[in-house]
Amino acid sequence: MTADYTADEMMSVAAARALHDVRSCFVGIGLPSTGANLARRTLNPDLVLVYEAGAIGAKPPRLPLSIGDGMLGETADAVVGVPEIFNYWVQPGRIEVGFLGAAQIDRFANINTTVIGAYDHPKVRLPGAGGAPEIAASCGEVIVIVRQTPRALVERVDFVTSVGNGPRDRAALGLRGKGPTKVITDLGILEPDATTRELVLTHVHPGVTAEQAIEATGWPLRVAGPQTTEPPTAAELHALRELT
Repeated sequence: MTADYTADEMMSVAAARALHDVRSCFVGIGLPSTGANLARRTLNPDLVLVYEAGAIGAKPPRLPLSIGDGMLGETADAVVGVPEIFNYWVQPGRIEVGFLGAAQIDRFANINTTVIGAYDHPKVRLPGAGGAPEIAASCGEVIVIVRQTPRALVERVDFVTSVGNGPRDRAALGLRGKGPTKVITDLGILEPDATTRELVLTHVHPGVTAEQAIEATGWPLRVAGPQTTEPPTAAELHALRELT
């Protein structure tokens, strides 16, 4: 990694690039919000950002502090109730991409944001599901952004908050969307194998080796390639730093 940008900045830029041709995106707070807002400010100005509290087409001048940040409503094309967001927009599959974070994610992209440890006696109780299970079930596809460590990328999540890609067939579970199609980390990009649906490493960021990504993963990570991500441009970094 060069001194010109940080690993988190590379991750946010890679996340924004994944939205280059997306029309609508359901945005989680934190890292997903950074990537989605950067995409709207750079290569996809027509991207419609949808937030759980009801803002549709939000255009925040800075990163929102929460899904209820007032500037989301002030800059939105429309503000609707939370039930309408899920009943009319998410569940019928009207949102193209759901952009989520994770406390834990496993080799089949099941996401945990509920507890670390046993559910009845957890080591850590996390913020919980929110709208993530519906987003993961019904959006056209899901992109996950998470920092890559063996504690976050685990063999098996402690609790399945949001269903990923397998091993059971999503259609058999009645899930509308494709599920997670990319997991973007500070080291690279993982994508599901077309046959097994297990996440494999397809890209590493500049200065990162496949061996480093393997060591930062809690299962025997398979490698496909990998290609090297293009480093951030000056324009991308400028827009990102303006946001934060």
